[in-house]
Amino acid sequence: MSYYITARTTLSFEKALEKVTEELKKEGFGIITTIDVKETLKKKIDVDFRKYIILGACNPVYAHQALSMDDKIGTLLPCNVILQEAGNHIEVSAINPYESMKGILNQDVVELSKQITEKLSSVIRNLK
Repeated sequence: MSYYITARTTLSFEKALEKVTEELKKEGFGIITTIDVKETLKKKIDVDFRKYIILGACNPVYAHQALSMDDKIGTLLPCNVILQEAGNHIEVSAINPYESMKGILNQDVVELSKQITEKLSSVIRNLK
């Protein structure tokens, strides 16, 4: 398996962002950070870059469970979801929490990561 889950859509960038946010909400996630990479790179180093946004998505119930099991798991939070221009499509990708966390010794966290992975996979599947 890959460290990310991905799909392409023919929706416009703005509509894809709206749909991703809506699908995340359905799965219990809120957006706690938004990074506009294109804008940031232009501002910081005067580089032109394609549309690329990083959303920091958090499901507070799962975050609380994970943090209660392992106080260092916050280094892997929030779950990042990206939208980027990819030719005439928009590509949406999310971290695969299971792949990111399967090396953790706490097996309860690893099991929880499988549930989170299924929710993020559902978000990505529902974009089409």
